Amino acid sequence: MKLIVKVFPEITIKSRPVRMRFIRQLAKNIRAVLRDLDPAVVVNGVWDNLELETRVSEPKLLKEMTERLSCMPGIAHFLQVDEYPLGDFDDILAKCMLHYGDALAGKIFSVRCKRAGKHPFSSMDVERYVGSQLRRQCGAAGISLKDPQIEVRIEIRDQRLFVIHSQHDSIGGYPLGSLEQTLVLMSGGFDSTVAAYQIMRRGLMSHFCFFNLGGRAHELGVMEVAHFIWKKYGSSQRVLFVSVPFEEVLGEILGKVDNSHMGVILKRMMLRAATSIADRLHIDALVTGEAISQVSSQTLPNLSVIDCVTEKLVLRPLIASHKQDIIDTANEIGTADFARHMPEYCGVISVNPKTAAKRGRVEHEEKEFDMAVLERAIENARLVPIDRVIDELGQDIQIEEVGEALAGQIIIDIRHPDDAEDDPLSVAGVEVQTMPFYAVNARFKELDPTRQYLLYCDKGVMSRLHAHHLLSEGHANVRVYRPS
Repeated sequence: MKLIVKVFPEITIKSRPVRMRFIRQLAKNIRAVLRDLDPAVVVNGVWDNLELETRVSEPKLLKEMTERLSCMPGIAHFLQVDEYPLGDFDDILAKCMLHYGDALAGKIFSVRCKRAGKHPFSSMDVERYVGSQLRRQCGAAGISLKDPQIEVRIEIRDQRLFVIHSQHDSIGGYPLGSLEQTLVLMSGGFDSTVAAYQIMRRGLMSHFCFFNLGGRAHELGVMEVAHFIWKKYGSSQRVLFVSVPFEEVLGEILGKVDNSHMGVILKRMMLRAATSIADRLHIDALVTGEAISQVSSQTLPNLSVIDCVTEKLVLRPLIASHKQDIIDTANEIGTADFARHMPEYCGVISVNPKTAAKRGRVEHEEKEFDMAVLERAIENARLVPIDRVIDELGQDIQIEEVGEALAGQIIIDIRHPDDAEDDPLSVAGVEVQTMPFYAVNARFKELDPTRQYLLYCDKGVMSRLHAHHLLSEGHANVRVYRPS
């Protein structure tokens, strides 16, 4: 199979050195993302596109390739094509007949030709000749440039002819690795996940930083959604997941700070910690999911007071976004279900929060705060490569596993809905229910407590993690299903 990958249009207007650097980075990213599907994949680049060749022919693998390229920053769209040496007009007609001839009978169609290089004819010349001959020879109902039922698409590049079969859109933006690195402050909700996606789409390599305020389930949920975003949109680059234990910091705030200033001061502590971690990683910019006045700590005066604790650039890609627009984007990119089922944590809830906090008053409140508590939290932060975060979490967890399900037990398939749909689990004589891993914590309590449940996933890691959490929550009727 051959694909022509069209780069994001903004890349083509860069200076030649910058454009070539971006295109080389995109080619490198494509090879990295597709390597496990086809180690011999070939990617070559020119002015405004890349050509990709693979010998993979299995439909399932080709579908996976298409899905990965559709989520890769830097790609506007890509075309599946057949390539031929460029001949005369009759030869071009023959190649179009080969691929489109049987489909045109009784249909209204158009011919679209793009051309690059020096030729004694124009694109319009090709369209006129091929269109008139296809109509005459294939029994087509007519030609319409505005509203065709079928588009016959071809590209001519120098002495090569490409007949286009299909076009797949991607997410645009700049290739990951072509710009600077950032540290994204992640809570796992709608805002922070969409902010992370927006930054990654713009080509900025994004590490993830989570402040754990006391909830193991919340930490697990954020790890899962961060891993999902990275796997889907950023797996060409290796980044870190940073988990900062913030329970003691929260306790210090609750005990030492005036109620109305707790939210602002918590955000200041988070920025201080994120700055320290970013310094350690040589990162110059922090990213948050804040939007103007969505909550009390996100008014302009409060954001100004929060930002003054760091010299880092704080990026807020959602700053002027409406909440519904953020939710709509989360639905599009696949993080909305994570956010809806994200476990709650005990945060700071002020009775009468300040919407216009004064810097002097905030600094006065912080004088009672023991900064050694913050330093301990930073020192105890765990930095784990994002591609290993789920596996490492499950290494030391001992959960009873069974290789065979018995009648009366219920298997719960906790894989992502796409995986469960593509490869449904079926076990003779045993009921199988689907419940995505991001919904397990919220929905398990709705199940019949008198039944025995076996959690299932491909590798057994996610099922062990969730079984461990459910057991710690007091649900004794759960084990892991690992068929031999």
